[in-house]
Amino acid sequence: MASLLKELPSMSTILSLYASISGLSMLIRTILNEMIPRGMRDLIAKNFSDFFATYFSSDFTFIIEDRWQAVENETFRAVEVYLPTKVGPSTKSLLIGTNDTNNIFAPPKPGVPVDVKVVDFFQGMHFEWTLCEKEAKKYYHRQKKFFELKCKSNYREQVMQSYLPYISKTAAAILNNRETLNICTYDNEDSTWESTVFKHPATFDTLAMDPDLKKFIIEDLDLFVQRKDYFQSVGRAWKRGYLLYGPPGTGKSTLVAAIANYLRFNIYDLQLQGVRNDAQLRRILTSTTNRSILLIEDIDCSTKSSRSRDRNKNPKEDHDDDDDEGSDQLDNKLSFDPGVTLSGLLNFIDGLWSSCGDERIIIFTTNYKEKLDPALLRPGRMDVHIYMGHCTPAAFRKLAFKYLGIKEHVLFKCIEDLIQSPVITPAEVAQHLMKRGEPQVALQSLIEFISMKEAEMVEKNEAKKDEQEVIKEEVGKQDEKQSKILTTSAYLT
Repeated sequence: MASLLKELPSMSTILSLYASISGLSMLIRTILNEMIPRGMRDLIAKNFSDFFATYFSSDFTFIIEDRWQAVENETFRAVEVYLPTKVGPSTKSLLIGTNDTNNIFAPPKPGVPVDVKVVDFFQGMHFEWTLCEKEAKKYYHRQKKFFELKCKSNYREQVMQSYLPYISKTAAAILNNRETLNICTYDNEDSTWESTVFKHPATFDTLAMDPDLKKFIIEDLDLFVQRKDYFQSVGRAWKRGYLLYGPPGTGKSTLVAAIANYLRFNIYDLQLQGVRNDAQLRRILTSTTNRSILLIEDIDCSTKSSRSRDRNKNPKEDHDDDDDEGSDQLDNKLSFDPGVTLSGLLNFIDGLWSSCGDERIIIFTTNYKEKLDPALLRPGRMDVHIYMGHCTPAAFRKLAFKYLGIKEHVLFKCIEDLIQSPVITPAEVAQHLMKRGEPQVALQSLIEFISMKEAEMVEKNEAKKDEQEVIKEEVGKQDEKQSKILTTSAYLT
């Protein structure tokens, strides 16, 4: 042992050798820097790095961000749905909660916390998932999320060809069989959609609507969801636009709820008044997901003018009404901000941006269809126009069965005769039927209410007729006076 230690070089010899090697390496680096251009050096360094990473590293990492270019990343969404089902004993922490505000006893659902590893196995392969966050661009005002998938480098092809498609199919099955739906509203501060559980009891079975109209809507929805290949073959985006119009209280919002429950689609409720400009509108709309309903209520209230771009009014009258803005600007701008245009909305629902998403229902509601610009009303934007009118006999019978539990009564004929004229809405009928538990009393009260409304309508029409007569008489006097002036002027001439 002692002889072996004597043969080892001394510390001073080792330091001297290290200094010689360091000096030589610095000399070689200086010569290379002088002789080889920077671009060539970077290429050589990259090739060496790739070589060592390929042959000496056995790990590979996939990055799946929440947005892909300008739209939501569907792969991220699929992983987000799939991964909570794979939380197991190896997961060190678990995110749980519920957004079901209607049921405080609802069991919490699992979620994946940030920076927590989730292990998954697929066809004998081992995978490690981690949800990460990082600062996003300033205009998002929120953290940007992404998943990291770590695996062996020789699994790369299987991940792309088998594993990720399997995740997408599994996530689609989970979404199709989901028990609860969400309704989402846009949070301008965080620049993201906020959701809560949507549990509206309305269905097509409970909907007080004309049976033929109800059948038409159901068949149209069924045909839409079954025709993906057809839409692709004719070169159209897979979407459908509905316009629900009619007086307040006729069940437009209830029909939206019934459609969502029937299709099992989430609802994105967009308030146009809160959108600042076209750029934000495009970002908001492209962040909605497939298999969803985009709801824009009271679209007529989002425009400065109810007049069409094809109006034939006197230009002078238009100028008098719109001193501050030109008529073209008036028709094309939305009321909440000069930067938001009607064309910005049209471009998403029927322009190039309409192709950014599949299997989407776009529903507009309005109380005054005549106020809408014709550009919004044409097919491709609002494909189906559904008039939600006053209560019909068939709708009344549906409401009577739902609220009173009766299918026939001696007073039904009287009520059906009274509601032939458009004097009462389904909401008013439902409100009266809810007030009384006894069918006889409830129906008698409803008859009195309808009769009172009809009398008020007659009185209002008479007053309006008298007002028109007065106006007509005043116009006649003005015309007669003007005629006398012209006659006198002609005589003097």
